[in-house]
Parts: sequence; structure tokens; C-alpha cells
Amino acid sequence: MKIYTKTGDVGETSLFGGRRVLKSELRIDAYGTVDELNSWIGLLADTQPDIATRQLLRQIQDRLFTLGSTLAADPENDKLKVPDLHEADVALLESTMDAYEAVLSPLRHFVLPGGHIHVSYCHLARTVCRRAERLCVALHASESIHPLLIKYLNRLSDYLFVLARKTAHDLNVEEVKWMPRT
Repeated sequence: MKIYTKTGDVGETSLFGGRRVLKSELRIDAYGTVDELNSWIGLLADTQPDIATRQLLRQIQDRLFTLGSTLAADPENDKLKVPDLHEADVALLESTMDAYEAVLSPLRHFVLPGGHIHVSYCHLARTVCRRAERLCVALHASESIHPLLIKYLNRLSDYLFVLARKTAHDLNVEEVKWMPRT
């Protein structure tokens, strides 16, 4: 099977289910951004020394593929069978954040992205996650999508922030505190 089909050469793509749409549609932007986020999560997993965290990041990649396939599915085709997210997926992120925060010092300042390349990777993934969330919120305003998709992305961005803090802690690097000029 060839990778190139030439069917997108005029600026259209197919949703899962076959309907052709413009590549500039909000739905395409949303799942394309989820795909971008998945790539950042892959980089995080590849550079993560902690095996348990690496395994969780791979699980998150699977959930993002699920989320992306849901967004890529034609909402007008109710016969499609796509994988789905579960509340347990959100709960896993929450319980993991709780465990990380148990070893972290309380947050008393805003934190700037940086301090170590691995911390910066976490923040880059977090910002792409926030963009994916905003696009899903915008899509939901124009056509209904399952609210769990938005909830998962919201919690995932929180997780990525806490992972950045935990990564700094594990690497014994100081977080870059924002100290506004007065």
C-alpha cells in the first residue's frame, strides 16, 4: 500500500467514515493538534528514565490515539465503531498527580517553563495539550463532541504541569520561579 494517495492534493481529506472535508475545518485542526500532542508525549516517554512514568506516557499515547480517532470519525455516520475514553482514564491522571504532589514542595510561585531540557519538554507538551483542548472546546460549541474528550485533555494538561515539577524534583534542578518586576 502506498502512503501517498494524492486525494488530499486539493486541500481535502476524508473523515473516518468516508466523508470528504476541507483540511482547514476545525475538526481536522483539533485531531491534528491531538496528533502533534501525541508526538510530544512520545518524546517525553523516550527521554523518561523512570519506567513507571514511561509506561504511563505510552498509555496516554494510546488514549490520545483513541481521542483523535473519535474526533476523526464522521459525526454523521452513527454506524462507526470507534474506541472510547472512560472516566477511569481521567481518574488515573488524577491519582498519579496526587502521588507526584505528595513528594513535591507546595507551589508558592508561578513557574516558568525551563530549568532542564526534560522539564521544558513537559511544558511544551502541556502547551500543545492546552491548544488541543481549546480547539475541542471550539468544536464542541459548533457541533457536539463527547465532553469526556475535553475533560481528559484538561486533566492531561494538569498532569503534564505536575510531571514537569516532578521531573525537576527527580533531576534535582530548581524550578524557574516567575518573579515579576516591581
